[in-house]
Amino acid sequence: MFGRLFGGGTERPAADPHALPVPRKKNGMYRLRALGDTRVLALVEAADAGDWAEVRAALAPFDLGRDHRVLGELAVLDGVQDWIGRAVEEDKEHRAEALLISGARHISWGWEARTAARAADVTQEQWRVFHERLHIAEEQLLEAAELRPEWVTPWRQLLTSGRGMSLGAAVNETRFDAGLRRDPLDPDIHTEWLAQLQPRWGGEPGQALAFAREAFARAPQGHPLGCVIAMAHIEEWVESDRGDCLETPGIQAELRNAADHSILHPAYVRRPGWQHDFNVFAMALSLADERHTARRVFQALDGAFTTWPWTFFAEPEKQFARRQRRA
Repeated sequence: MFGRLFGGGTERPAADPHALPVPRKKNGMYRLRALGDTRVLALVEAADAGDWAEVRAALAPFDLGRDHRVLGELAVLDGVQDWIGRAVEEDKEHRAEALLISGARHISWGWEARTAARAADVTQEQWRVFHERLHIAEEQLLEAAELRPEWVTPWRQLLTSGRGMSLGAAVNETRFDAGLRRDPLDPDIHTEWLAQLQPRWGGEPGQALAFAREAFARAPQGHPLGCVIAMAHIEEWVESDRGDCLETPGIQAELRNAADHSILHPAYVRRPGWQHDFNVFAMALSLADERHTARRVFQALDGAFTTWPWTFFAEPEKQFARRQRRA
């Protein structure tokens, strides 16, 4: 019954009492807000108002030490950096939570300063601000990890900052291992390591895909770790000079199998932000020109667009809309 009600299979999931109303669609789509969840929206609104007491109250339904997506909503929220430092200094009881939020925000804030430009096009001032903010993030996240050693989210964030600061393979491998000790199947830890293994970050061609396949082989049915296969193929497409490099029967079959084993399996649980998993598969399947499973994934999304991973395109929303129509 649990899988039939809340899973990702063909049965329609039960109505989610916390789901945000679907806004009016444009071109058959809409941008997902606050993970599509009323509780997350309350959290974001409290953070936007700079109300730390309300933020703490809104965090009650969530485990910030494991929920990367809820933390991510705070990390990308402009203005958090203006008040979170006071919470770090003044709220000793919840210092770890404040450190984690501040560290995650400083990473996102640092990348905002650097921009997505090629390294050669980033100015010296942009590099200075980027490293300054990542240095603050590193200190705060390491302290948060020390205060709450059972948390996995600080280690995922530290993988991102370590890559940005070019701390080297040994440091990042240590952080990856620390994350896996806390959750051997954590999808976000695996996805971050997948990025680390890309040739543009010093990895060898094919290394990331081999890692993804090994990880997927350990994933139980209905587990979102299956997304690592879809993300690995997207990364292969990014690294390739050929736009049709994924359009092979073997890759199409691998993506179908991964989707059936994970997001489309009845055991898959639609937690807040489940649309992010479906968007990863939607992009990978459409790049592979796989129509049948792509149709099922887009139908489940019903127009819900998440920025990641479509930002690999110059016009993310247009690509989503076009590929959704095609599916």
